[in-house]
Amino acid sequence: MPAAENDNKYITVEEDFSFAKMISTRKKDFNYLWRSKVKILIVGLIGGALGAVMAYFWPVTYTAKLTFVVEEGKSSGGGLLSSLAGQMGFDIGGLTGGTSGVLAGDNVLQLLMSQKMLKQTLLTPLDSAGKYTLADKYADAYKLREDWKDIKANVKKEVIMFPPDTKNYTRLQDSLLHEIITKLAEKELSVNKPDKKLGFFALNATSKNEQLASLICKRLIDEATIFYIETKTKRLRVNVNRLQNRADSIGRLLNRKTYAAAGANAIMLDANPAFATLGVGAELQERDKRVLQTIYSEIIKNLEVSRSMLMQETPTFQIVDEPEMPLKKNKMRYSMGIVLGGLVIGAFYCLFLLIKRKPESQV
Repeated sequence: MPAAENDNKYITVEEDFSFAKMISTRKKDFNYLWRSKVKILIVGLIGGALGAVMAYFWPVTYTAKLTFVVEEGKSSGGGLLSSLAGQMGFDIGGLTGGTSGVLAGDNVLQLLMSQKMLKQTLLTPLDSAGKYTLADKYADAYKLREDWKDIKANVKKEVIMFPPDTKNYTRLQDSLLHEIITKLAEKELSVNKPDKKLGFFALNATSKNEQLASLICKRLIDEATIFYIETKTKRLRVNVNRLQNRADSIGRLLNRKTYAAAGANAIMLDANPAFATLGVGAELQERDKRVLQTIYSEIIKNLEVSRSMLMQETPTFQIVDEPEMPLKKNKMRYSMGIVLGGLVIGAFYCLFLLIKRKPESQV
């Protein structure tokens, strides 16, 4: 029992929560801060001045925007079912097909932001010389070469360049190029669909260099277009090439057989009628010629059909709006810097005053 009595001595009773008491406390805090309004105003003005300085030194970036649309070569709608559903206000086109393409639906987001597309884009030549690439332009725009000289992996302290041919790349070059790609994908590139009901896509590239932002947008779309069309029409292109090679081969055989048949017919003009078998050779040449003509005509017909199918299946990758100079300039405005600096510094100073006051009020 004595032990239980001792335990009861340390039991604390929590005070009931009261809105009135909370409001009263906040009024006391406000009154305390109001007595220090001059100091708070001065600190706020200092914060505004610091915000203006921050706006002055805030890095300027440029945003290039490119809008494009992808039209599939062959419509794959839901037919009668889709039409009936459309009359009732339902859209089941995405359920009935046409969403498994390389750039169908939201796959375009993954394709344009993929490491392969970004790497191919960065390694495209900047000019006709072909040695200076977009990756080199990026490194110069962000002044990365001096930093790369001091890293531990760069034992020779050499200048890192990114030529288009990656066969002779060192481990250091691959690593630094991967860092550029990662930064570009995570912070400086964005692909979105402005309207979910439409097939338009918007690609935005932000960079410290105006020319670099514009080139990244355009080159990335070019690389994605080539990849998309080649992937979409690969099977049909292989079939067209196979038929074309066979048509060329049969055509050469037919030409040789035509000359041979003409020569055999010329021999028949001076042949002795007593030798009846002399016409067999001419007849065989003529027969082989007709067989080759039949085969050649069928191959040409199939080739033209395959070409027509290839044209129908080839999608349209149409650019609607291209980035034009001058690009959108991103810079913190002085008014925003002053307001932001004043509010943040002033708020922290008010918090400091309240924390400093609390111990005194508890005495």
